[in-house]
Amino acid sequence: MKVKAAFIFVAPETDYKIHRAMIETPALTLDIVGVRNYTEGVQIAKELVDDGVKALELCAGFGNEGIAMINKAVKGRASVGAVKFDHHPGFDFKSGDELFNL
Repeated sequence: MKVKAAFIFVAPETDYKIHRAMIETPALTLDIVGVRNYTEGVQIAKELVDDGVKALELCAGFGNEGIAMINKAVKGRASVGAVKFDHHPGFDFKSGDELFNL
């Protein structure tokens, strides 16, 4: 059985309509989608789960609040995991909660 999964990353000046890709292997379909803030992340997570994604992985740009928002949005319809930095080195050592919680 093929697994449908997704990776959502958050970064400034990202357009989820453009900054996305799909990787397909015999065992996995992986959607990769970029969003510019947590609000878009919630929207995209819901859309992906509605399309059958069962595993969502969030990039380290999502802080604790962002991870909680995605978990709440999908309401157990998908497993949510996260790569984690408390202070992201790519964002001047700030948390995504400071930068993207819009």
